[in-house]
Amino acid sequence: MVSSGLRRALKGTCAPTAVLDLDAFDENLDALAQRARGLPIRLATKSLRVPEAIDRALAHPAYSGVLAFSVPEALFLHVRGVRDIVIGYPSLDRPALTRMVAEAGARSNMTVMIDSVDHLDIIDDVRRSLAEAGRGSGPERTGPDVAAPNGTGPEGEARNLAEAGAASVRVCIDVDSSYRPAESWLGDRVHIGARRSPIRDGRAAVALARQVAARPGFDLVGMMFYEGQIAGTADAGRTVKQAIVRAMQRASIAELAERRAAVIAAVREVADLEFVNGGGTGSFESSSGEGTLTELAAGSGLYSPGLFDGYTHFRHRPAAYFVTPVVRRPGPGWVTVFKGGFIASGVPGPDRLPTIAWPPGLEYSGLEGPGEVQTPLTGPGTDSLRIGDLVWFRHAKAGELAEHFNDVQIVSQGRISDAWTTYRGEGLVL
Repeated sequence: MVSSGLRRALKGTCAPTAVLDLDAFDENLDALAQRARGLPIRLATKSLRVPEAIDRALAHPAYSGVLAFSVPEALFLHVRGVRDIVIGYPSLDRPALTRMVAEAGARSNMTVMIDSVDHLDIIDDVRRSLAEAGRGSGPERTGPDVAAPNGTGPEGEARNLAEAGAASVRVCIDVDSSYRPAESWLGDRVHIGARRSPIRDGRAAVALARQVAARPGFDLVGMMFYEGQIAGTADAGRTVKQAIVRAMQRASIAELAERRAAVIAAVREVADLEFVNGGGTGSFESSSGEGTLTELAAGSGLYSPGLFDGYTHFRHRPAAYFVTPVVRRPGPGWVTVFKGGFIASGVPGPDRLPTIAWPPGLEYSGLEGPGEVQTPLTGPGTDSLRIGDLVWFRHAKAGELAEHFNDVQIVSQGRISDAWTTYRGEGLVL
């Protein structure tokens, strides 16, 4: 359901366009804070991809630090003044890593994800190149991929590059938090959840932590656990499949609580961790109640996209939409809207299609679905639609919607109050 206030606010607006219900967004900020039960929330920026929405979330006292998608995104956010940035995925982007390491402010405010010594090797290579450039024996001291250091003159520049080559880089170990039933018997033949990391138990985590400790120039400051099979899997419904999902999640929560506590305790024997991150919008209750984490991660819950309609234990307000006009009436009981084929990532299936949010009583054509340039719709909801009327949709996932628009119309108190530029509008495409 889309409120009449939202619909009136967009009347006459040039569409297609993305829409953010700011009142719902603010309500979701508070709702997630309550569900976190006192743990700080690290903002998953990929789930927003709108800089001003990120700023607004970070202004809330319950939110602290961000979980970025990549090093270029982290550098973009750092220039905007964001601090305490954990880069959620390992990076092989040498030019971006070079810019990060070369700039003292960026280096000290960013933490790089690792799950292999190969990731350490990449950073060592970057640092070695900077040190050689500082001695004048490497490639160009500065170039298009190396940020200008703060030194004065060639000697200062060389000194800064040499210092960057010797400086420490903050790293975080990503630990596989998926569920493997009867793992001692079946091994990894049944793997439920994201395949993120080869690090799964205390032995592997400690081995990597010792590798970090043995190498000069690295500080192990954090660990991350993401239980996607709980946080990102809808559990509502009365079907056998959904009953199995709920049973799996209960078993996974119990298994992970024991394993996570053991892994954290083992690594804390090697390194003095600043943070242990875990959870996601869909798992705040179990993650915060476990007692092992120092912070939670979330972002999607602030937009509450279509996939978030299927959870039993929470319901946030839909805040992000896109609207597109009716451009044709090809026959009785049918309308056709412009574009609309914004399919979500993941396993292909009906749940990856945009949810038709308004008017009610519309459904996709079984032979066409949501299309690249046009989307035919049928059903009783077509009766009241005329050429130019807007149909409202919600993307199945949160931040991916922003990849399709340069800006987002901000609606508050029943009127358009602003337009915020998306990452795409800023020239930053994840």
